[in-house]
Amino acid sequence: MNYVWSIMPSLLAGLKMTFGVFILTIIGSIPLGIIVSMALRSDLFLLRWVMNGYIWVMRGTPLLLQIVFVYYGLSLAHIATFPRFEAAVFTFILNYAAYFAEIFRGGLQSIPNGQYDGAKVLGFSPWQTMRKIILPQVTKIVMPSVGNEVVNLVKDSSLVYVIGLGDLMRAGNIAAARDVTLVPYLLVGLLYLVLTVASTLVMRKIENNMNYYR
Repeated sequence: MNYVWSIMPSLLAGLKMTFGVFILTIIGSIPLGIIVSMALRSDLFLLRWVMNGYIWVMRGTPLLLQIVFVYYGLSLAHIATFPRFEAAVFTFILNYAAYFAEIFRGGLQSIPNGQYDGAKVLGFSPWQTMRKIILPQVTKIVMPSVGNEVVNLVKDSSLVYVIGLGDLMRAGNIAAARDVTLVPYLLVGLLYLVLTVASTLVMRKIENNMNYYR
């Protein structure tokens, strides 16, 4: 037990870093995903082509490779140099926005065209129609899928170790290698499990609170 308490500060420091990546990714990727999903329905062929290409690349290549490319590749190509944390968050936002865009696109396609026509008759602008009529319904429809991606994000956040970011997984690796014991890995798994359960409960609460859209 003394050993557990001795390594807990470093694990909690790593957990703080992991939680930071998680929260910032959610804040950035969901709005970006909504914007991309709307762009996919645009009448402009070039815009749709660019957005489809972006989604194809983000979903068709490993997230681990994307993190390495943004942190190391862009610097080697003299395009941009990101600090570790910013590189991780930037990559996660781009990656998860692509998945959220596909989720929201499916939700938008499920809304009957008659609702757009009805809103137009009532004098709603396209922005008002989307904000007050379409998006509330779409959000209710896609919430289970969004919840699944949020849980996946908790686990995917461990990939930031590849660029040396001091996250929860890296803290566990260091402690396990130093002390030659599996206890740090067990604690890391427990902490990830707690994050996953908490995220699941929060998403279910949000989903239940949106039942008035039925």
